[in-house]
Amino acid sequence: MTQASNTNGAPPRLTQLSHGGGCGCKIAPAVLRQILAASGVAGIVPPQLLVGTETSDDAAVYQINETQAIVATTDFFMPIVDDPYDFGRIAATNAISDVYAMGGTPLFALALVGMPVNVLPLETIGRILAGGESVCKAAGIPIAGGHTIDSVEPIYGLVAIGLVDPRHLKRNSGARPGDKLILGKPLGVGVYSAALKKEQLHSGDYAAMVDATTRLNTPGQLLACLDGVHALTDVTGFGLLGHLLEIARGSGLRARLNLADIPLLPRAREFAAAGYITGASGRNWASYGAEVSLAASVGDLDRALLTDPQTSGGLLVACAPDTVTEVLSAFLQHGFNHAAVVGEIVDGPAGVEVG
Repeated sequence: MTQASNTNGAPPRLTQLSHGGGCGCKIAPAVLRQILAASGVAGIVPPQLLVGTETSDDAAVYQINETQAIVATTDFFMPIVDDPYDFGRIAATNAISDVYAMGGTPLFALALVGMPVNVLPLETIGRILAGGESVCKAAGIPIAGGHTIDSVEPIYGLVAIGLVDPRHLKRNSGARPGDKLILGKPLGVGVYSAALKKEQLHSGDYAAMVDATTRLNTPGQLLACLDGVHALTDVTGFGLLGHLLEIARGSGLRARLNLADIPLLPRAREFAAAGYITGASGRNWASYGAEVSLAASVGDLDRALLTDPQTSGGLLVACAPDTVTEVLSAFLQHGFNHAAVVGEIVDGPAGVEVG
């Protein structure tokens, strides 16, 4: 079989080879819950397994001694951009983020590679892997192995392994009443990716998108050391509402979002208004919308941005009010200039309110 190409003889665009892109490829939350419930298999849960599947947290954590626990996670997806090097960078950043979201320090990674080898030039595949390697180098970790398959659609990601002191472990289920909610990155990656597929992104838009999605969530290591940080996660395919809802459910509390305070990529609202909204956004709302209360002032456009699937999105922090300054400082130290207080945690039935 010969390599496929566009009419001008160039290799096909990566985003043309996949039915979805980035974390928008995720199975919808409600469908995922049904699949897991239908499996009906009671797994082994040793006491050393500090974090498993019980609260849909970002990674598994297994304690090996008093001061060390292993953090293990995996993440992979299909292309969200056409540049192979950037695709590799985004996928690797996204995968390593889950270690930071537990308050851990990455140790090493394994590459997960599925490529249509008769469709994509080997040079293109090599550039994807090089992009991932560049991010691992920036994180100070090696890619120590992995697995490859010949796949119909291009897929790339990592298994990421890290370490955390169990005393500093941050889960998504520890929020307390009165906590402030802080978001580390602006929303809008999903609508930007939808606009990219329609060739509507200018070079500046693309640069903003890549900058956000390749910025490692390294503040997680600093946040882990703050006693006032009670819950931590990262915002990815289920959108801000979906991942905040996981905090609310796990903590048995209610979250309130202030719409006006939520940071957005510069043209996110414009692209959403033009109809560049992913199918995952609608699937997200259908999965958990019954647990979200929207004020009358929150329109369909706002809802689309709140459910927009984020690829390599920002950390979402629940912290004591007197820790807010330290949390924002941790973000600023690492170049996260858009970090902002976006809401709070209150007593009440588990769910999310947006006003």
